[in-house]
Amino acid sequence: MARLTVEDCLDHVDNRFNLVLLASKRARQLSLGAKPLLDGEKDKPSVLALREIAEGLVTFDLINKESSSAMLEDLVYDDDVGTNNN
Repeated sequence: MARLTVEDCLDHVDNRFNLVLLASKRARQLSLGAKPLLDGEKDKPSVLALREIAEGLVTFDLINKESSSAMLEDLVYDDDVGTNNN
């Protein structure tokens, strides 16, 4: 595997600060069980997140969409659990 650089990622993200935000959000999703967009069985979630960004597969739109879907699923699950306990 080729070495990953910040410059590879900055081709797809405005600046280093947004890169950190995007990579951390994606790494958290991966560590919580999100499906990887690349084959990276041996990579840690943080490295895999950066590789996905460098390939142009992960954007803030995708992250926000997945986060919204996950929150909605949590709300539905919490509501279902609450109605079953009554």
